[in-house]
Amino acid sequence: MRKTNTQSLGEVLKEALKNQHLDEKLNEQRLISAWKELLGPGVTQYTTQLYIRNKVLNVSLSSAILRAELMMSRERLVQSLNEHVGTTVIIDIIFR
Repeated sequence: MRKTNTQSLGEVLKEALKNQHLDEKLNEQRLISAWKELLGPGVTQYTTQLYIRNKVLNVSLSSAILRAELMMSRERLVQSLNEHVGTTVIIDIIFR
C-alpha cells in the first residue's frame, strides 16, 4: 500500500530550502555558474569579478571593448540568465 501524501525527494528538498530561506542563495550561485556556461571561455577569461547584490549582477571586466559589447545586450543577458536558472534572480546587470 502506498500512502497518499508521499512527496518526491526533490520536492522535499525544495521545500526545506525554501523554509530555511536558502533557495535564493542557491539560485544566485546557479546564475553565477550559468554566466560561464552561457557566455563561454572567451568572455570568462576577461571576467575578473562576478557577484549579486540586491538582485543586480555586478560584473567586472578587464576589456573595455567587451564591456561595451555586453552593455548593448544587457536586457537579453538578464533574460537568458534568469531562464537558465528557471526563476527571476536578477533584474539588471552592471558592467565595470
